[in-house]
Amino acid sequence: MRLRRRLPGVPVHTCPRPCPRGLPHPSNARSHQQVPGANGYSHAQATRGQETVITGNRQTSWAFADAYVAEDDALRWARDRAREAGLRSVSPSTGAALRLLAATVDAKAVAEIGTGCGVSGIHLLHGMRADGVLTTVDPEPEHQQFARQALRASGFASNRARFILGRALDVLPRLADAGYDLVFCDGDRLEVLDYLAESLRLLRTGGLVVFEGAFANGRTVDSGPQPTEVLRLRELLRTVHESTALMPSLLPVGDGLLCAVKR
Repeated sequence: MRLRRRLPGVPVHTCPRPCPRGLPHPSNARSHQQVPGANGYSHAQATRGQETVITGNRQTSWAFADAYVAEDDALRWARDRAREAGLRSVSPSTGAALRLLAATVDAKAVAEIGTGCGVSGIHLLHGMRADGVLTTVDPEPEHQQFARQALRASGFASNRARFILGRALDVLPRLADAGYDLVFCDGDRLEVLDYLAESLRLLRTGGLVVFEGAFANGRTVDSGPQPTEVLRLRELLRTVHESTALMPSLLPVGDGLLCAVKR
């Protein structure tokens, strides 16, 4: 290895990873984000009132992750419909993670809370077995109609998805115990603890429960006053982390993907 000669008054750059031109080096960051505490969501900043700096290279990494798995016309159409309806869609990187998770558990039966306009459903079906069936629940018939069109445009046969119209907590108790490989929760954040309880009943041993939006756009770790839905998310994170029935992980994709395997 060739050593560089140090010039007087000029420190040697010793980072093993070269930084792209124009992006700040981590050692030059003006503030830092501490590792979350053991409870799964607590966060302390180095200086009270100081905002955490999102560095340019981290933003670039997120953009690269979103672009890594290309989305087709059907997914873009579903995203457009969701945007027009004022709905949140999972990010492309979150969708890619859902594909991976569904494939990892060789999912044949998946339950989805919150159909939206079909973005997450398409990603889940791409990861599921060829004979797998997605059961998706949503209270809005128009949203489910858009989702049907999007799934059809993606090439999935009509029997690959079962659409159930209704409020999730009214529908879930009617689904079979231990009959699902994966439960994806993207519904009302005020009901996440109830979704967790239902998911534990619905999942087989070794199945996955997945919650979208665990970061709540950064509010989950913000020390300031927060709305009730954020407090529910914090309680969900704590409950999942402390549960002996689950093996959890929090994936930093999109707005945060809380995953846990049922032991």
